[in-house]
Amino acid sequence: MMIIPPMMFTKVKCLSRRSMRLLRASPQWNETLLIITYDEHGGFFDHVPTPNKGIPSPDGIVGPDPFYFTFDRLGVRVPTIMVSPWIEKGTVIYGPNGVPSATSEFEHSSISATVKKLFDLPSPYLTKRDAWAGTFEGIVQTRTTPRTDCPMQLPNPAKIRDGEANEDASLSEFQQELMQLASVLNGDHSLTNFQEKVVKKMNVREGLAYMENAVKRFFEAGLSAMKMGVDEEQIVKMRPSLTTRSSSPSIHP
Repeated sequence: MMIIPPMMFTKVKCLSRRSMRLLRASPQWNETLLIITYDEHGGFFDHVPTPNKGIPSPDGIVGPDPFYFTFDRLGVRVPTIMVSPWIEKGTVIYGPNGVPSATSEFEHSSISATVKKLFDLPSPYLTKRDAWAGTFEGIVQTRTTPRTDCPMQLPNPAKIRDGEANEDASLSEFQQELMQLASVLNGDHSLTNFQEKVVKKMNVREGLAYMENAVKRFFEAGLSAMKMGVDEEQIVKMRPSLTTRSSSPSIHP
């Protein structure tokens, strides 16, 4: 997890631009499909309800007490951009249209499922989820020759703002929610009024340091537990970091 100031989005755009430019100049360009996607939605509102019907659990694993999550639903939507000389200009696709299953959707495992189809790989699917996921190989199968009108150069991404990020600024609502997630990792969520007394008084710099420390302590505690012989399937429950810096974990099944 990381608190990313808006300026970072410009750097992400610059990375995408550079990758595209290198691929476009490559002798392998006519055999390329560049996929740009996101792991999370970034906290933006989405009016479309998350799918929760007819979605197979990838491997049948059930989450721990108290929620026993069965991994049989999808999350919010994320944008995905595909770039290839084999894709018709202006192509937009919204869903797999009932293939391979009536409830199939595009999701992250659609990428591996599409690779399997494109190259006719004999190996089985990785899980029940990618066997169910919709695939998009059709978008590169409509042409008989690659396009030649793809630009060689792309414009520099526009900056969101002038100057560096204001790390002295108060945390946004979304950043405060990230702090709450981090507090679960290090046990601070159990402290009374943690949100009111701690999170709302943090600035961006302090929030970043807190989150990095929370993740570090959680990983360290997990490694310590494994060295003590604790089964790796167990969950480490941390003591509040704001009252003690002990990294001795307690283990819950």
